[in-house]
Amino acid sequence: MSKLRKPLLALSVALYLTFFLTSPTLAGMVGSFASPDLLATDMRAEDIEKIQAALENELVRAKLSAYGLTADEVDRKLDQMTDRQLHLLAQASDDILAGGNGVGLVIGILVIILLVVLIIKLMDKTIVIR
Repeated sequence: MSKLRKPLLALSVALYLTFFLTSPTLAGMVGSFASPDLLATDMRAEDIEKIQAALENELVRAKLSAYGLTADEVDRKLDQMTDRQLHLLAQASDDILAGGNGVGLVIGILVIILLVVLIIKLMDKTIVIR
């Protein structure tokens, strides 16, 4: 039994080191890739949504009507555009939407009015509104 004890201990240590004591593995999520057809369809839909949002702007509608284009004609032209053209137009429409809807202008005017009132009050002047 004593002769078997050391080889059995050596074998169990070797098996333990081989099978159970391994380096830790790292796991992570792998992103999925859409098929090119699905990706192009999604990109086209997103680009059309951006363009439609820009076309809802009053300035854009006024400019298009000045050129003699109706909403139906614009929709037909959008359907005829290639994906590349739609993407370029969507990028250009981002600049139009960056101007905002006038809320910033109203806030700016209110801040200026409040500053004028504050300066007048600090100068011990009175404001009379009739």
